[in-house]
Amino acid sequence: MKNHRLKVMALSAALSTGLFVGAAFAADVDDVLKAGADKVAASKSSQQQIDKIADQTYDLLNKFKGVNKQIEGLRVYNAQLENQIKNQLQTMDDLKESIENATVMERQITPLTLKMIESLGQFIELDMPFELDERRARIERLRENMDRPDLTSAEKFRQVLEAYKIEGEYGSKIETYKDTLPVDGSDREMNVLRVGRIALVAQSTSQDATIGWDQKGKQWVDLGGDYRSAVATGIKIAKKQASIEILKLPIQAPEAVQ
Repeated sequence: MKNHRLKVMALSAALSTGLFVGAAFAADVDDVLKAGADKVAASKSSQQQIDKIADQTYDLLNKFKGVNKQIEGLRVYNAQLENQIKNQLQTMDDLKESIENATVMERQITPLTLKMIESLGQFIELDMPFELDERRARIERLRENMDRPDLTSAEKFRQVLEAYKIEGEYGSKIETYKDTLPVDGSDREMNVLRVGRIALVAQSTSQDATIGWDQKGKQWVDLGGDYRSAVATGIKIAKKQASIEILKLPIQAPEAVQ
């Protein structure tokens, strides 16, 4: 009986000890689990921070790349702008030189233009007297234009060259027109025939008077009947009323300008 009590007491003690140890072990496990959970939470928080930092770093990297592109673009733009400025400076130098040269030409072209006008006017007075009113009026307009401030020197010079061209074309054309000319001491309306600058003749509509310009004597002279038919044919040719043919006409050479 005594031994049974001892066994019961020993069993109770063992159970008590086991319960105590189990409780203690359970407490340790809870602590470990809690610590592990804390570490997991901390690790998760750290990962979130790492992800956030990584995102920020990626954004910064993209911004850095964007800034680099802008910087590179600015470098290219600056280089291009520098070349443009360099070219503009060169253009300005060229313009300055051109203006200086133009100023020199301006001083030279005006007296040359005036001299050309006077020479052309003298030539007209020495030339055969065809269409004198028109030709003299052209010279007078050129002289008046030289005093016009709204015309550039280049335009004045161009007009003079145009007048020279017109005068030059007279030498290669055949034409007829009406004019009042002296015949036997009186003025009569005549059909004038001009063949370049080699012949200037005229004939009345009735063909009873045929005259020609004497360049040496500076006067109209009677041609009689020797040239009546040729002059009449020449007038028809100039009017395109007859085919071109060889004509026998009095030849006169214009005088040279002295």
